[in-house]
Amino acid sequence: MLEVRDLEVAYGSITALHRISLRVEKGKIITLIGSNGAGKSTTLRAISGLLRIRGGEVWLDGKQITNLAPHLIVALGITQVPEGRMIFPNLTVIENLQMGAYRRKGNLKADYEYVYSIFPILGEREKQVAGTLSGGEQQMLAISRALMSKPTFLMLDEPSLGIAPLLVRTIFEKILEINRQLGITILLVEQNANLALEIADYGYVLETGRVILEDRSEHLRTNSIVRESYLGGA
Repeated sequence: MLEVRDLEVAYGSITALHRISLRVEKGKIITLIGSNGAGKSTTLRAISGLLRIRGGEVWLDGKQITNLAPHLIVALGITQVPEGRMIFPNLTVIENLQMGAYRRKGNLKADYEYVYSIFPILGEREKQVAGTLSGGEQQMLAISRALMSKPTFLMLDEPSLGIAPLLVRTIFEKILEINRQLGITILLVEQNANLALEIADYGYVLETGRVILEDRSEHLRTNSIVRESYLGGA
């Protein structure tokens, strides 16, 4: 579905991504793991058009989308849930959802009902100002807002960041549910490598802007380098 070929991205004179390549198959969950500064978020931002690509190509369903404007990439079915959630704190829950559907016309009632079926707490609080929600509830809202654009390809950047541990597993269960029920392909950036590899089909390990390992998730979980560096065990 998505293929990144020899991607290079730079911030001024500093190269952030060094010719990385990866493939995301339709209907799968693929994860990028690595430490801070490894280039995980930069990869997502480059794919979604938020960063200018210096070299390499990005292909979606056989069509090159390298350096397309972000709104055109959204129109092709790619939606990103950014790190830190970036909800509209002064708008209500339902107004945030409406912002996610800004490109769409018609009745959104069925879409509201669907996201409320995944995250019932949002239905209970649809008139509540989003900035007053807990961190976990805001993450649920950010994911739901992305779903309102009817994506076929969803990118999630650090969904566990700043969330109480008890809610983190719930969020990951819902990510898996979205993938299984809707068939939405997911590219997941996550520092909690244990949870990421638990739900993902395949993983890439990034280090200083380079892919140093890639394999099926069950193999990465038993890889000695991954276990020692990212899973907290030798």
